[in-house]
Amino acid sequence: MRFGKTLRESIYPAWKDKYIDYSKLKSILRDDTREDEDVAWTEEDENRFCDEIFNVQLEKVAQFQAKTVSDLKERAEAAFEKLKEIAPPDDKPRSDIATARLKELKGELDAITNEVKELKRYSSLNYTGFLKIVKKHDRKRGDRYKVRPMMRVSLSEHGFNSEQAYSPLLAKLSVMYYLINQNLDEGEQQQPLDLENHEEVYNGERYTAHKFWIHPDNLLEVKTAILRHLPALVYSQQAAKEPDGNEDPKITSLYFDNSKFALYGRKVDRQVDASSLRLRWYGQLNSKPDILLEQKIIHENGSSEERKFNIKDKYIKPFLDGKYKMEKSIQKMERQGQLAEAVDSFKTTTEELQDFIIQSKLEPVLRANYIRTAFQKPSDDRVRISIDTDIAFIREDTLDRERPCRDPKEWHRLDIDNGNMAYPFKNINQSEVSLFPYALLEIKLREEGGRKRPRWIEDLMASHLIYAAPRFSKFVHGVASLFEDYVNNLPFWLSDLETDIRKDPQTAHDEEEQRKAQRAEDAQVVGSLLGGSAAKIGSYKPATSSPVAKSYLSERAAMDARASESRTANRRGEPDHDQADDEGITGGQQRGYGTLSSVFPGFSLSRYSRAKRERAQLPEGVSAPDVWLKNAGPLQVEPKVWLANERTFLKWQHICILLGSLALSLYTAAGQNFVAECMGIAYIAIAIMAGLWGYVMLRKRRDMIVERSGKDFDNMIGPLAVSAALMLALILNFVFAYRAAFAKVEEGNLFNETETAFVGELL
Repeated sequence: MRFGKTLRESIYPAWKDKYIDYSKLKSILRDDTREDEDVAWTEEDENRFCDEIFNVQLEKVAQFQAKTVSDLKERAEAAFEKLKEIAPPDDKPRSDIATARLKELKGELDAITNEVKELKRYSSLNYTGFLKIVKKHDRKRGDRYKVRPMMRVSLSEHGFNSEQAYSPLLAKLSVMYYLINQNLDEGEQQQPLDLENHEEVYNGERYTAHKFWIHPDNLLEVKTAILRHLPALVYSQQAAKEPDGNEDPKITSLYFDNSKFALYGRKVDRQVDASSLRLRWYGQLNSKPDILLEQKIIHENGSSEERKFNIKDKYIKPFLDGKYKMEKSIQKMERQGQLAEAVDSFKTTTEELQDFIIQSKLEPVLRANYIRTAFQKPSDDRVRISIDTDIAFIREDTLDRERPCRDPKEWHRLDIDNGNMAYPFKNINQSEVSLFPYALLEIKLREEGGRKRPRWIEDLMASHLIYAAPRFSKFVHGVASLFEDYVNNLPFWLSDLETDIRKDPQTAHDEEEQRKAQRAEDAQVVGSLLGGSAAKIGSYKPATSSPVAKSYLSERAAMDARASESRTANRRGEPDHDQADDEGITGGQQRGYGTLSSVFPGFSLSRYSRAKRERAQLPEGVSAPDVWLKNAGPLQVEPKVWLANERTFLKWQHICILLGSLALSLYTAAGQNFVAECMGIAYIAIAIMAGLWGYVMLRKRRDMIVERSGKDFDNMIGPLAVSAALMLALILNFVFAYRAAFAKVEEGNLFNETETAFVGELL
């Protein structure tokens, strides 16, 4: 179906004039007229189109959406205030609450909720319309200018089709619905509906799933934060088939849909019982892995359900065509003596999935390939965490009958699986591949009544390291990225890909504190209306302290923020008050201007000595070990360590011999010259000092090696002393020789007897 027809059929009558004028933009592009194809597209036409789409249509839609969201928030706040007024005093029984007023208030909430749904549909339609019209422009008129990248940025700046603006409003509506339903009909609803996250059923247990994006810059830090509390899960059976069993497994998911993308449409519109179907396996297909066919159904209340069974690759195509009904697997189960209930359940599941595939005319359309790192305690599935990296989406369809991406006679792409292609799949047409720029974090928490979440989980979910994406779906994102021309509705999170998801640590901390304060206010109203039953609502119980403020991540975030502010203040020449306070507390240990350490940081003797003198304070009940772990076991010293020590000793002896030879030569040739004799004796003393220093250091370093000492082996005292003595001897030698020469000049004894005779003969 063309988007123009979809837009006309989906318009909300009350907002008819507020939608994008898609037909007008198409007429400016001359998209519907064949006779104008030969007319050149001029600069004036380009300016007219850009002015209309950016300054008129985009501004009209953005302003209306912002105004409507603001009005809805005001109406929700007003309803919340009315709910507070209905709450009785502590000494008044709850039965005195006016039922009529609660029903009236529920009618107001229904009106707000319906308008929120219409606004979401309005935002999605306009978002899709803007992207489709600029794609038409770039394809037909984009020889000189490409408008699509600029439109994506503009849509992101206006907050178009972003779920972040709706989440707080939906959460407040959920709380108010819960309160009213509890008072009008006890037991109708057990807890507030979590509209940001959805429930899953795994092995009969109910889990709440939380999804986040991770920027590549933060990926390692997130993994280390998780590893402090959960070990990495080893996929023993499948990892054994990988080249290295210790590597994280590569997972391939093959998603199904029909030519009209009906499953995608139901999932994006969040229709009741929307489902997805996929084949999933670990590693390369030619290694014969276990293949799982599974259907995931999202129910109206947000919970999900899975139906799945294993199937061999040679039976997949006959099963999809309806020619094979898993008879061999059923016969095998019967031969193994499995319970009749298990056999019937398996048979029912296979029949339902096969009927679903045939009736919906489903076929593989999309492949998702990624590497998964899982974290979970052995035999403890209360907290399950997975991180998917290197996510790639690849077309697997046969929509273009002339140039299909997959052979219609096969159920998968042979060029990828037979060629063992891997990320980033550079050997196939890049128009058939879409690489996801972030890693995907999924946290699944098992529901256990009023049990609180672990503190470190709350810290991680509130940190600046991750970006919330509660409704993200690989299937939906892959179809929206690769089949944009085939669908008329795009998911919420596409606009978020154009923004930098990295957050300032302090800003993330402040936002989390605001959310906690809002939850505390909601919990106060819940307690007023429900009395003792409010204690069962763990999600809305106000915290007595800020867990984020005292967590490892938040402390580090605050330190990073303070360091950044300090560097900025130093560049501006402004004093850093926090740093000044810290320095005052530590006793003024700041390095002063003009000191040796400020000029030569390597000579920071005070810092070096403090590091040697200071010892960490052990906690109470902990004593220092008698033998360090590094000193345990037999002594093993590498030969090069001994040889290096001896080589240094030989260098010192070489210096000693050279200086001794020089000193002996001076003393022997001195004759009656007193200065030369003194210099010879001085050089002898220096040579002896160098030899002794080399021998002492040889013995000292040998002892340090044997004792496995962690001290530094270098020592600058000896080289500095020898150098200073040599320099002093040379200076004194020069001074004495200089004074002796001038003394002879003053006495008139410039020439000796030999020189006088030689001059006389010349004359």
